[in-house]
Amino acid sequence: MKKLNLVYLLVLTLIVSCQEKPSTSKNKETLTVKIEKTMNPVNYKTISINGVNVAYREAGDSKNPTLVLLHGFPSSSHQYRKVLNQLSDEFHLIAPDYPGFGNSDFPSANDYEYTFDNISETINSFLELKGINRYALMIQDYGAPIGFRIATAHPERVTAIINQNGNAYEEGLGEAWKGIRAFWADRNEKTENALLPAFSLEGLEWQYTHGTRNPEKVNPDTWHLDYLRLSRPNAHNVNIDLFYDYQNNLKLYPKWQQYLRDNQPPLLIVWGKNDEFFPESGAEAFKRDVKEIDYNIYDTGHFALEEDGDAIITKMREFMKKTLK
Repeated sequence: MKKLNLVYLLVLTLIVSCQEKPSTSKNKETLTVKIEKTMNPVNYKTISINGVNVAYREAGDSKNPTLVLLHGFPSSSHQYRKVLNQLSDEFHLIAPDYPGFGNSDFPSANDYEYTFDNISETINSFLELKGINRYALMIQDYGAPIGFRIATAHPERVTAIINQNGNAYEEGLGEAWKGIRAFWADRNEKTENALLPAFSLEGLEWQYTHGTRNPEKVNPDTWHLDYLRLSRPNAHNVNIDLFYDYQNNLKLYPKWQQYLRDNQPPLLIVWGKNDEFFPESGAEAFKRDVKEIDYNIYDTGHFALEEDGDAIITKMREFMKKTLK
């Protein structure tokens, strides 16, 4: 019994001691910051654009500066989950899934034309229907040809560009395009079949992990989600059509470069230098046309946010606050 009383007294003393310990203003400030940074949850929404339901993620106060996040292949708005979670305290963030990608509708090729021109029109209509007419763009992979089409059509709407491995120059096309170039030169069953490994689970894993310092830091949910979507009926055919249409982006490179020279949009480069599709030479090329660039190269691969998300998002915050102050 005496032992139990001693234990009871010891526990009681500890509780009282903890309660009486004064909280410093520093502790209060830290707590306040943490609360503020979790006040804006990500919302998952859809909106109908010409009969196609476009899914999108949205976070932050719409009164704050808007950043439109345009994803690449084979991903979706899911690739921007870290950005949405970390920057919504100061910015309005919106990340659509293109038709056929992510959680958006996947209409048949008879009902929807899978070209970069048409997808860009859909995303532009999406922004207009949402009433978003002033925004910064973040582009990656497919997000570049979509974003540059929107920017050249409405340069007055674009406040800044954040570029993570989004190409606009011939010299920015790496070795991984060899098979696609052969496909462009002669589209037939053989050249199409040569591209099918890109849709396999192993091929998708390679796209996410190649060039990373530590593949174990890349969430495997990324390529497994993409694999499920690419396993739907006709998904291979639709994406093969997009691969073929990509050559039309190259024809627009001079127009996009002229847009950069004429408008000099504030530009943040956050580029994974080990990307086999878009190597560092693609980032370097922007220096020809944009006079002032916040230029940052990371020792990682195609999806740089996966491995260096915290560092890149810190850069994004600094850039947006400086640019849009």
